[in-house]
Amino acid sequence: MAGLGDCEFLVRRARELVQEDTCAARAWLITARTLYPQDFNIQYEMYSIERNAEQTASAGRLLYDMFVNFPDQPIVWREIGVITAALRNDCQDKQTQFLRGLFEALPGRIQCDMLLKATEQCFNTLERAEMLLLLLRRFPETVVQHGVSLGETLLEAENIEDQESPVNCFRKLFVCDVLPLIINNLDVRLPASLLYKYLNKAAEFYINYVTRSSQMENQHQGAQETSDLLSPTKRSTQKYIIEGLTEKSSQILDPWERLFKILSVIGMRCEWQMDKGARSFNDVFHRVKDLCRYITNFENEAHAKYKNQVVYSTTLVFFKNVFQYIGSIQPSLFQGPNTTNQVPIVLLEDLSNIYTEVELTPGKHIHKRRKLAESREKNMSSDDEDGSGKGRNRHVVVNKNDLANPNEVLECFKIARECWDLLHSTEALEKEFSRICLPWKTDAWLWLRIFLTDMVIYQGQHKKAIASLHHLAALQGSHSPSQQIMTQGTLEQQRAIIQLASCHFALGEYRLTCEKVLDLMNYIVPPVQECTRIQEEPSKIKPKFRKGSDLKLLPCTSKSVMPYCLQLMLASLKTSYSDTRHNQRGQRRFSTCHGTASISVH
Repeated sequence: MAGLGDCEFLVRRARELVQEDTCAARAWLITARTLYPQDFNIQYEMYSIERNAEQTASAGRLLYDMFVNFPDQPIVWREIGVITAALRNDCQDKQTQFLRGLFEALPGRIQCDMLLKATEQCFNTLERAEMLLLLLRRFPETVVQHGVSLGETLLEAENIEDQESPVNCFRKLFVCDVLPLIINNLDVRLPASLLYKYLNKAAEFYINYVTRSSQMENQHQGAQETSDLLSPTKRSTQKYIIEGLTEKSSQILDPWERLFKILSVIGMRCEWQMDKGARSFNDVFHRVKDLCRYITNFENEAHAKYKNQVVYSTTLVFFKNVFQYIGSIQPSLFQGPNTTNQVPIVLLEDLSNIYTEVELTPGKHIHKRRKLAESREKNMSSDDEDGSGKGRNRHVVVNKNDLANPNEVLECFKIARECWDLLHSTEALEKEFSRICLPWKTDAWLWLRIFLTDMVIYQGQHKKAIASLHHLAALQGSHSPSQQIMTQGTLEQQRAIIQLASCHFALGEYRLTCEKVLDLMNYIVPPVQECTRIQEEPSKIKPKFRKGSDLKLLPCTSKSVMPYCLQLMLASLKTSYSDTRHNQRGQRRFSTCHGTASISVH
């Protein structure tokens, strides 16, 4: 050890003794620190021995001394970086737990200063944000100083990074981690405009999160139980990793419940008229409907906050119920490839009464049957410009075997329609709703377009439904539903063909009805058993008339679709044939009368 200084000699001697006699090594270092109290190497060597021995308390004291006395040493910040990484880490291994315990052993003030200074050492926005989050969670009093600035930094980073989707690491940290800390701290005073901005960002994130495309998560999906797949509210537990975050950080449990809490807190801070007992979005919607009964002029500045309450509350209730409705009738849209046992459900005009009129009344005179047909067409279709079909309640038939929760599905459909009508009941509400939806690019949301199509079908506005179906096909990457089905032929795309045929029939466009049915038949292959039964027992096809059964939810299976298409074809052909015969008889009567008149003149 010739040539070594006294300090270096003492440190080297302690290192040699560590493996044989830890107590002796500690004694050498205590002596060295007494002689050279300002030497960093001695302090760090003492810390290393205690850390390697996993002595939490003593290692914590030594780290505290180094942080206070040697704040500029790179090795100290490297060590602090390892500890803070362990605090952010999801792992539960022994080393990580020790490092967390080491940090906990530090005095609270030192923890706070250490996290603040460690944040200053971070040049990566995401890492810096996670470090500040540690600080805000452990020391709520720092939220007033750092909370809003952290939130704005994350939103700014999202814009700078030009994220394509709202479901990104920056928005997730802001919405799920930072925003609850800000709005629940009453010492943080925020203007209403900023609160509405934050509510908008949160709503956009959560809605896009729960409705994210299945293609985005195929590689991350884990196995799920069938009961979970049957419920659209359970899919939030599917494995999904947001780029830049760990798997654990990417998982969001009960996203709708989280969004409801944000809505409730912001509503309270904006002095909305809310019921303290409201526990769900539907409770909020009931309050909104009550509010609309005595506030009709939302253009008035005095009612501005109530307009915001109506629009934001109703918008969130609307999207939640649409999500649950679509998640039930077309589960593969959200749940991905694990839903192979589930088929999409399609909303169609119920043909039971129509078939009864055409097939089971052969003794009726043609002119009487024509009156029936005209009456039926008038009842089925209300395609007037002002949408008079909106107010008519129509009954929807659904088989309990086709849906696990039919009553809930129909209730979601009903509430979503009510929300849509309310949001379009006045120009002020419609304008505000459009202002929210435009930056969200809701026109490109396939699941929303499916609902809007079903809604106008329910309203009896079949021309609008046909236009919506073509829009739907464009969203799926094709120019028309027929072309889409010819290229892929999936069950989801067959929904559009069936609905087109049903709408054309309701409009009395029987040729187009038959064309769509024939297009569909090219891609439906019925099981052998079904074909045999239909051929052997044709007399058993006797649909019963259900009074008031205007619509039905039908599964997209050959077993259900083929009989429906057969009814469409038969009803179209028979009605067309009846109309032709009626016209021919009319022409013969006209010719006879014309001939008689000619004879009398001469």
